[in-house]
Amino acid sequence: MSDAFDVVVIGSGPGGYVAAIRAAQLGLKTACVEKRETLGGTCLNVGCMPSKALLHSSHLYHEAGHDFEAMGLSVKGLDFDIKKVMESKQKIVDGLTGGIEFLFKKNKVEWIKGTGHFKSKDTLTVDLNDGGTREVKAKNFIIATGSDVASLPGIEIDEEKIVSSTGALSLPKVPKHLVVIGGGVIGLELGSVWKRFGSDVTVVEFMDQVLPGMDMEVRKTFGRSLKKQGMKLNLSAKVTAVEKTKKGVNVTFEPVKGGDAQTIEADVVLVSVGRRPYTSGLGLEAIGVEMDDRSRIKTSHDFSTNVPGIWAIGDVIEGPMLAHKAEDEGVAVAENIAGLNGYVNHDVIPGVVYTFPEVASVGKTEEELKDAGVAYTAGKFPFSANSRAKANLQTEGFVKILADKKTDRVLGVHIIGADAGNMIAQAATAMEFGASAEDIALTCHAHPTETEAMKEAALAVHGRPIHM
Repeated sequence: MSDAFDVVVIGSGPGGYVAAIRAAQLGLKTACVEKRETLGGTCLNVGCMPSKALLHSSHLYHEAGHDFEAMGLSVKGLDFDIKKVMESKQKIVDGLTGGIEFLFKKNKVEWIKGTGHFKSKDTLTVDLNDGGTREVKAKNFIIATGSDVASLPGIEIDEEKIVSSTGALSLPKVPKHLVVIGGGVIGLELGSVWKRFGSDVTVVEFMDQVLPGMDMEVRKTFGRSLKKQGMKLNLSAKVTAVEKTKKGVNVTFEPVKGGDAQTIEADVVLVSVGRRPYTSGLGLEAIGVEMDDRSRIKTSHDFSTNVPGIWAIGDVIEGPMLAHKAEDEGVAVAENIAGLNGYVNHDVIPGVVYTFPEVASVGKTEEELKDAGVAYTAGKFPFSANSRAKANLQTEGFVKILADKKTDRVLGVHIIGADAGNMIAQAATAMEFGASAEDIALTCHAHPTETEAMKEAALAVHGRPIHM
């Protein structure tokens, strides 16, 4: 095997493996350095995919036990085996990670199994998993090492009683009481999994609403939905201590604005306070790669760094830590290296929360438009007035479209509802093509579908919804 490549990608997550495949497709001799024994990074191994597998199985279980009766259906002896649930999840993960390995072989991408650090700007030293080292030279290196879980000072994650998202995906039994520190996407998704399987779930969130950064109306609506599902939400609260005991874990928190502290006991505590870029140990300082104050790599619009031949994408650079953002950047950076014009429109990156109901958004929130002084018009349509949602008995939530008041161009779309994650793709496509609310309103939507709520919300921008 030659140790000289056109492109070497460090990390095989959604950004890294996509970059490697696209580079190989473009005729570049490509390798990917990955320290895990399986490809796919956090997303496929201990993130997006295993969490969605558990969300799906837990949703089916909850639906059979709570929602079937309203449709005249009954299930006798409903139960679950958590060991088999986990085995099913792992089978899905194994299939997906194995699929990436197949794609590497198909596209002639060499997988170098080990941990890399820069010896110089054109040489990477890889500590091989099987022992020894290997020096790899390349004209271009793409840093796609992703991110790692963040914690809070004084909290030691042991992945047994005090767990990160990784541990929460593989609990051997259903905790009687799960405390989730952090009311963001990951914490609420995993909290939903274990709530459906029977846990009492308490969320402690520093901000005044869950899902920081999303549209405030959506956040408030979603918070009410979680409470109806039985989750306990402690908002505007900060955790001051997490202590393991013989029985479990004591979590102490107090109001952000001051007040009496309270302590609750949990079987398991999930620390879900965000993620941090995985840039340490790469030797970036030695080769002069510029970083920001959050340990992210500084890049230009084409994903190049200040060091020629060194590129970066995904969670290690600025922007939302989302797999699909990294994937698009992976394609773009490979094309830029090959002399093409790769580009990612970071103003149109959708985000989805895969709970029930789902939450999805793309573009600007009302709060962002107000802060920027942009005049806009909002159109909203509830799923309670949508025929398919009513037929499915899934009428919770709404679609909201924000359009420029002068040009009618769509600036943001926010959805909370049963199929929000799929519906947001239409909004992203419309925005990518510079659509107006009128364009969406004049587009024929199939009946009966939940997507008709998108059309009605667009009509509502101009004050003329049909079914409301």
